[in-house]
Amino acid sequence: MYQSSQTQAAAARRGEITPAMQIVADKEKRSAEFIRDGVAAGRIVIPCNKNHRALNFTGIGRELYTKVNANIGNSSLSGTAEDELKKLASVLEYGADTVMDLSTGGDIELIRRSIISSSTIPVGTVPIYELVSRYGRNGINEANLLQIIREQAEQGVDYMTIHAGLLKKHLPVALQRKLGIVSRGGALIAAYMVENNAENPFYCAFDKILEICGEYDVTLSLGDGLRPGCLADASDSAQFGELEVLGELTKRCQQANVQVMVEGPGHIPLDQIPMNMQKERTLCNDAPFYILGPIVIDCAPGYDHIVGAMGGMIGAFNGAAMLCYVTPKEHIGLPNDDDVKRGITAFRIAAHAADVALHKPAACDQDNAISDARAAFDWEKQFALAIDPVRARAYRLNALQVSSQPDLHGSEYCTMCGPDFCSVRLSKIIKQSIKNTL
Repeated sequence: MYQSSQTQAAAARRGEITPAMQIVADKEKRSAEFIRDGVAAGRIVIPCNKNHRALNFTGIGRELYTKVNANIGNSSLSGTAEDELKKLASVLEYGADTVMDLSTGGDIELIRRSIISSSTIPVGTVPIYELVSRYGRNGINEANLLQIIREQAEQGVDYMTIHAGLLKKHLPVALQRKLGIVSRGGALIAAYMVENNAENPFYCAFDKILEICGEYDVTLSLGDGLRPGCLADASDSAQFGELEVLGELTKRCQQANVQVMVEGPGHIPLDQIPMNMQKERTLCNDAPFYILGPIVIDCAPGYDHIVGAMGGMIGAFNGAAMLCYVTPKEHIGLPNDDDVKRGITAFRIAAHAADVALHKPAACDQDNAISDARAAFDWEKQFALAIDPVRARAYRLNALQVSSQPDLHGSEYCTMCGPDFCSVRLSKIIKQSIKNTL
């Protein structure tokens, strides 16, 4: 089997601590050796294509802070490079840890090049989207897919989602589901297999894909082409059959010194999330689990960022390494800038809540600091420490504008209780009174 000597994984297994590992260690408040050991074992990945010059290194693994990915990209119906750069600016401003370009139409190469040159966080793609956009569904074949993967690697893509675990044998069960195959990549490959009576070309060409990824240190994100699209389809034999194949492919990646993470699982009831996390960890050799949601109820269109964040928090608490955000427009339409902000913010809250509960290093420092600021009625410090400072400040300003006594007691209260019923203000007075009597 092909083995790369130029990847972070290869360096880690030689005992080397690379600059990327040291930067990740500093960010995570861990030792460099801890990061090196995790990369060597495959528990941690550092997506960092050697051609992505503007990159600020990020580590992904269940032992690190939970990361949040934001999806951008145009649709085949709308969206330009300029539009996507505006979305990227929002993604960076709102604090996502990675970004995926899921463009499916127009000048995809220009859009991706623009995003990579402007992004300081890892950039991911789904190569089959460009393949089908460029060549049509009839152009799905090994030569074209390898060409697209190489072009994207040369351009600087840090990680790629490929749906290599969906095989012909899985289709009969998958197509009996209520919603069938909801992954775009999974559905395209399934259609190819049926129409050509052929096996999944990504699976068949997997060793050649590893060669390209090893050359540029592209991290593979093994896509969940059979993720359930509704609660009724959750945790079925099609989903777990694909996961078993992804476990096999994970081991092949790790043997080839190609960094790898695994995607999953879609729409899952809350009570099934811990089992799904553990099954991935067991089958996939503890590779980082990158989860979409999970979405825990199906009847809240327009609020799926909240529904998905609920599932993401439980998933992260049970070992997921990165959460793929869901916007309010999931299942409805292409998200705009405000949808992107709402999705990222909801999932950052979920990730942080899990990190605090897991007692990750210094995870609670921000919460303790904002509590001190609240006790001191230091509004500006509260805003600075907030996950969404803009909204917090706007809410405070609006509350004061409608208040009949906005400056009473030096604004040492919020307008929920008012000055005479403010428990924090009264506690401050009581503490001072007791101190004066001592």
